[in-house]
Amino acid sequence: MLAISVAIGLYSCWTLRASRNSSDFLTGGRKMSALPVSMSLAAGFMSSVTLISIPAEVYFYGSAYGLLCFSYLFAVLISSETFLPVFYRLELKSIYAYLELRFNRATRLLGTVTFIFQNVLFAGFVIYAPALTLSQLTDMNLWVGIISTSSICVLYCTLGGLKAVIWTDVFQIGIMLAGCLAIMIRSVIIQGGVSTILTDSYQGGRLNAWDFDPNPFRRHTFWTILIGGTISWISVYGTQPAQVQRYTACKSITHARLALHINLLGLWAILLSAMFAGLCIYSFYKHCDPWTAGLVSVPDEVLPYLVKHIMAGQQGLLGLFFSAVYSGSLSTVSSVINALAAVTLEDLIKPYTILSEKRISILSKGLTLFYGVVCIAMAGLASVLGQMSQAVTIVTAVVGGPLLALFSLGILCPFANAKGGLSGIMSGFIVSLVLALGHLLCPTPPELSRPLPLTTEGCNLTTASPNLNWTSTALHTAPNSTTAAPIQGNYCINWHSPSYLYFIIIGVAAVIIVGVVVSLLTGGRRQTMDPRLMLQKDDMLSYHLYKRLTERIQTKRQPDTVHNNEKFEMRF
Repeated sequence: MLAISVAIGLYSCWTLRASRNSSDFLTGGRKMSALPVSMSLAAGFMSSVTLISIPAEVYFYGSAYGLLCFSYLFAVLISSETFLPVFYRLELKSIYAYLELRFNRATRLLGTVTFIFQNVLFAGFVIYAPALTLSQLTDMNLWVGIISTSSICVLYCTLGGLKAVIWTDVFQIGIMLAGCLAIMIRSVIIQGGVSTILTDSYQGGRLNAWDFDPNPFRRHTFWTILIGGTISWISVYGTQPAQVQRYTACKSITHARLALHINLLGLWAILLSAMFAGLCIYSFYKHCDPWTAGLVSVPDEVLPYLVKHIMAGQQGLLGLFFSAVYSGSLSTVSSVINALAAVTLEDLIKPYTILSEKRISILSKGLTLFYGVVCIAMAGLASVLGQMSQAVTIVTAVVGGPLLALFSLGILCPFANAKGGLSGIMSGFIVSLVLALGHLLCPTPPELSRPLPLTTEGCNLTTASPNLNWTSTALHTAPNSTTAAPIQGNYCINWHSPSYLYFIIIGVAAVIIVGVVVSLLTGGRRQTMDPRLMLQKDDMLSYHLYKRLTERIQTKRQPDTVHNNEKFEMRF
């Protein structure tokens, strides 16, 4: 898998050998079709964190996380109707250039710097995940795995640019799905059927998706996942440069829209596969929780621990799982590195220097290499920030939420001005940061965030399931950190943090409220605005469908004096 990824990078480099245009390297020359871009969009943010952390999430907390399927749908539809038409029309290499056109340069710089911070940290988590898996299943050192993952990724990103990133994503998403299917099929064979796994999960309370409790302090309910998840994924598909860079690389806006919608199939396939893998983990370890028993050092290791038991004796399956996890890491990190290089070049270098196209092309490759090294360093920080899926969501909320709200102000509110935009995003950052710190100091009460029941009663048995042999290491014990109450000060008596999925909603609301009020108070209504920077009715596919439907209804209501042939044609 690693060799083929490098080969794709080398081939893309060979096809670009005669080009000295940085646009071909960073945007693929806007010649990509819908299908490969859609697969790249799905692979871009369905990372190794997804493959490792979501099964652990389901094992500890149940299947409510699967409601993200609806969040993906709403996020893609809203992004396709709202953000895609504006960004595609402007043909921007960096979407933060929009902030300067719509507001001012200070807003653009603030957006660029915060994006770089968010994505460098995010890439650290994504690099850390497969290295964690490799160190759990083999004797390989954690940092050897981290450096090997990143080096391959940086190599083909530096050689082939966005074109290499997209085509490696197409290859890697197939490997990711194959790895998930291998776990599922092997688990079903050992446990004696899908019905056994579903029955065990039902009896253990893991099929708990339809929880309509409106309590905002509950970690996961229907409302927290549907609302918070939708806003989070709009920030990914609407205003995340790595994703916008892909659909603006399409040859037409129709291909771009089609790519976004086909991408949904990939998102659903990976999410549902990861969810079922979590149910498989519970079916195997319902009588002996490996985390409580001290058999794994962090909760995110439970899937690798299962793989070690069910695949170790099967030729090639363990390697397929490694390849799937590494594919998730490479696809996401390559997207992030390419976007970081493009944003840095377009927003922090080009506006302040005059360079030839050849020098810019060389510099873009140098930036790709630089960010690859920085992301490796961030993987060390990721190893101390707790469960990956929750940590990634909080980082996205602190930075992605205010940026999403700022772009929404610019695209949807003609009266929003530079003062309103700048004051709004600063307020949003402050509110989001306070929420994140409050979550660390005053977490959700344990009774609202405690994992579902787990037991170690079966750890003294020679077998945890009819076909799964245990060793004496199952008798090892360790503190159950998943159910331990957090250390809180007196300042937490009357206040607790809401669900981490609501952080992004609160940040978005803060930006919009402050931005609208300040803009109206500082003369925003009197400003003239370039219509290209705003969302127009003709940009929206839904408006055209509504218009066609209205015209058809009006046609059917024509007087009966119309000739019979014409009436027949209208009905047809």
